Amino acid sequence: MKLSSLKNISVAGCSLFAAALLFAPSPVFAQTAAATMPVSATVTASCTITATAMAFAAYTNIAITSTATVTPTCSNTTPYNVGLDVGTATGATVTTRGMFVTGTPGVVLNYGLYSDAGFTTVWGPTVGTNTVAGTGSGAAQALTVYGQVLGGQLVAPGAYTDTITATVTY
Repeated sequence: MKLSSLKNISVAGCSLFAAALLFAPSPVFAQTAAATMPVSATVTASCTITATAMAFAAYTNIAITSTATVTPTCSNTTPYNVGLDVGTATGATVTTRGMFVTGTPGVVLNYGLYSDAGFTTVWGPTVGTNTVAGTGSGAAQALTVYGQVLGGQLVAPGAYTDTITATVTY
C-alpha cells in the first residue's frame, strides 16, 4: 500500500467522522421553572384529665387514709392547674368534705383531700390558691391525691360515698 493511499483513507475517515457528528442527534437540555409552596400548621393548647377512685378502708372511729390519682395530659409546654371541687355533700367545703349515706344526706362522714402525703396542703378548685400546677409534656402526668378521714367521728354504720370532680384549667 502506498503512503498516499493511507493519507487518503485518513482524510476520508475523518470526513466520515465529521459528517457523523454533524448529523448525530444533539442532547436536549430540559427547561425548569420553580414556585414556592407555603406550609403552615397551628398547634393549639389542649388538655384532658382522668381520675381513679379513692376507697377508704372500714372506718372504726380512728383516722384512715387513702390515695387516688388524677392524670392530666396536656400538650407540650402548656401550663395547667388541676383542681378538685368540694363534692356533693350538703355544706361541704374545701377543708371539710363529706361522704354521706345514700338516701340520708344529713348523716355525713367528714374527710379531706390533700396534695401532699403529710396532709397539710388542702387540694381545692381555686386556681392560684389551692390547685396543683404543672406544665404539659404531651404525655400523661399522674398526680397523687391524698385522702384522710379523721378519727373520733360518731356516725351510724352504712356505705358512705361522695363524688369529686377533677378539673384541669389551661
